[in-house]
Amino acid sequence: MSRLTTGLRAGSELDRRFWRPLAIGAICLAGIAISIYLLIVHYDKGALVCSDTGAVNCSKVLTSSQSVIFGIPVPIFGLLFFVGMAAICIPAAWRSQAAWLAWGRVGAAVVGMAMVIYLIAQEGLVLHTICLWCTGVHVLTFAMFLVIITGWEETGYAQSRYED
Repeated sequence: MSRLTTGLRAGSELDRRFWRPLAIGAICLAGIAISIYLLIVHYDKGALVCSDTGAVNCSKVLTSSQSVIFGIPVPIFGLLFFVGMAAICIPAAWRSQAAWLAWGRVGAAVVGMAMVIYLIAQEGLVLHTICLWCTGVHVLTFAMFLVIITGWEETGYAQSRYED
């Protein structure tokens, strides 16, 4: 039986690999939505729906000098990250045998996590408060990182390298 035919049966390798791009797509949609919301809040503080006192103080985080990097609001970086990840994680890209795409996806996930660690450090060590909306983006980035890293062997690139 051909590889294509066997790959289309229920419970097949293709079916198992298909959930990763779908999961990342859902993560990216949520990340894009939150990033757009935080970008709106950056320019219109009245749009914020979050606590503004105590340990959870979205207003303090989103109006701090740490909310802008190189003169660019942090939500723009989040928006670009999630749009870019959505593009390189579509099912066709996941199946691609291109090394640059597979390694680029892993590299982008690692860079995303490095940014999350930096932002959490800013919240905890500098501002001494957290933003729940930002935490949502951090959790989404971590979930995407896990899906990508644990799915390395299911990428088209890895599959092409391990075929007999």
